[in-house]
Amino acid sequence: MTPEQAKEHIENLRKELHRHNNNYYILNQPEISDKDFDMLMKELEKLEDDFPQFFDPLSPTQRVGSDLSKDFEHVVHERPMMSLSNSYSLQEVDEWFDRVKKTLEGEDFSIVGEMKFDGVSISITYRNGRLEKAVTRGDGTQGDDVTANVKTIKSIPLELQPGDWPDYFEIRGEILMPWQVFEKLNAERAYNEEPLFANPRNAASGTLKMRKSGEVAKRHLDARFYYLLGDNLPFDNHYDNMIAARAWGFKVSTAMKTLNSLQEVDEYVNYWDVHRKELPVATDGLVFKINSFRQQLNLGYTAKSPRWAIAYKFNPENACTQLRFVSFETGRMGIVTPVANLEPVLLSGTIVKRASLHNDDIIQELDIHQGDWLYVEKGGEIIPKITGVDESQRKPNAEKVRFVTNCPVCGTKLVRIYGDAAWFCPNKYGCRPQITGKIEHFCARRMMNIDGIGEETAELLFDCGLVERIADLYDLKQEQLEALDRIGPKTAAKIIKGIEDSKSVPFERVVYALSIPNVGETTAKRLALGVKSMDNLQKMNEEEINSVQDIGPVIAKCIYDFLRDPVNIDNISRLKAAGVQMQLSEDKLAPKGDKLEGKTIVISGTFTHHSRDEYKEIIEREGGKNSGNISKSTSFVLIGENMGPAKKEKCEKLGIPMISEDDFLKMLA
Repeated sequence: MTPEQAKEHIENLRKELHRHNNNYYILNQPEISDKDFDMLMKELEKLEDDFPQFFDPLSPTQRVGSDLSKDFEHVVHERPMMSLSNSYSLQEVDEWFDRVKKTLEGEDFSIVGEMKFDGVSISITYRNGRLEKAVTRGDGTQGDDVTANVKTIKSIPLELQPGDWPDYFEIRGEILMPWQVFEKLNAERAYNEEPLFANPRNAASGTLKMRKSGEVAKRHLDARFYYLLGDNLPFDNHYDNMIAARAWGFKVSTAMKTLNSLQEVDEYVNYWDVHRKELPVATDGLVFKINSFRQQLNLGYTAKSPRWAIAYKFNPENACTQLRFVSFETGRMGIVTPVANLEPVLLSGTIVKRASLHNDDIIQELDIHQGDWLYVEKGGEIIPKITGVDESQRKPNAEKVRFVTNCPVCGTKLVRIYGDAAWFCPNKYGCRPQITGKIEHFCARRMMNIDGIGEETAELLFDCGLVERIADLYDLKQEQLEALDRIGPKTAAKIIKGIEDSKSVPFERVVYALSIPNVGETTAKRLALGVKSMDNLQKMNEEEINSVQDIGPVIAKCIYDFLRDPVNIDNISRLKAAGVQMQLSEDKLAPKGDKLEGKTIVISGTFTHHSRDEYKEIIEREGGKNSGNISKSTSFVLIGENMGPAKKEKCEKLGIPMISEDDFLKMLA
């Protein structure tokens, strides 16, 4: 094949793949099978490898993204991305309608109703039908250039379908994480004992700011578009322009509709307040816009938002469903948690069957009886919450739900410490879920990172008598693992390698992995930095442990008692003998900086140059103290994108400085 022939064939393949991509992701009307699509893609990949002179950054083969890290550049928006004024009732929407009618002095007007998708706002520019740049909303004036990551999202066209599109225009929309992808991602994070994303919006935001576009591609983000801007748009109104954009290849919601009266607006609100639950992506309201551009211009803007549009926010999602029964579950640290098992109900795009009741006090406060109908609320958050009881549906003589008095697993009588809301099982070395929970915790990614040992494998190893204490892991042999059900040679080899690699895990993570009561990840790090080694820690009395920064008397007693327990003494001794790190590494023992000495810092938002964990390490390395709560003692708040409005309001109220990521890094020079 000559270069000229190759070029022609490459261009034809690209056009065909772009068309099939549009059919599949936008129109939901695939013409070929996944296998045939993959064969065409492989053919194009081979031709591009053989003829690199015809490389195109917008080729369908470039969707997978790159593994190279890159920082995000700030880009000033050509037109500011303003926020909309919010309303929370039909009355407020009606009042906006009346203001528009009055301003337009009786002139006829139509309104476009749209879904308010709950994602990350994005502005994308196209030049000559090809994606040029994608920029986040940022502060409305400027945002981050995330073009490389946006290119991996298959529902966003790299090249437009044939049409009357302008040579240059901007289109705005929301980057979204579908519910199905979100649930899968959180399930994986839960398995690895990583913090769960609160909602799809946070997950999409965090994904879009990942520094490796190859990782972004794996998250299967989606998009919806709702606003077209430019000097040569095909129509003089919003609705027709968005219909045109749909024909060019953009994913424009089919919920968009023109409304010609106040009654139609109210009907639209009432309809979607119910049917939004059927959508595959998260929404938190509706948006109403005046359709005519001329009328939009006449209505104008306030300092913060356009007068020709308004957002209507849905109330938090809730439902009333019947309690089937309350189960009681014993956790890793022996705490027994009551769980409401419910008749399945759809909330925020997912089926809810269970909701934690947290503790005995909550059960008593809600006055829950057997078979009660309970109000469940999700409000866009991942964790369902029981908010009340419909007493009108309570059956006569229904018994009150009472907390169990004995451990539901081992039968040991439960204990409640004075002043604590939780009941716990004191049989810490003989209660199965406590033992297997500690094994699973020890092996998790943020602790010792022993790949291949999750909840099921931890239970299997315990049930077979191979691992009863965490130190037993270091005595395992590959042939022992291969002899077990569900563990083949490859998995066995992976586990053995993970155990060997865990010997190089830093001391501060070892401390966290030990499951010391009341010692979480941050406290473990503080403790490790304060004591330097396990030998030092074991020699310290309660008062000396209490003198370590951020270690109070309650935690000091927990640590002291833990280290005096014969089982834990033996465990630690065997871990030392196995080669597990029991002191800080040399670089951690090196003198720290003092640029943040004496300062208490809160981190809020998402960041570009470093992760939140990396910033925490930087703060500690420079002598500062991390805190999760804003108070009068806070020195300043390190703010990223999507800082919570409540935290911002508290900063302003208390006069706490808010420092941007770039200014913070300049401060540290």
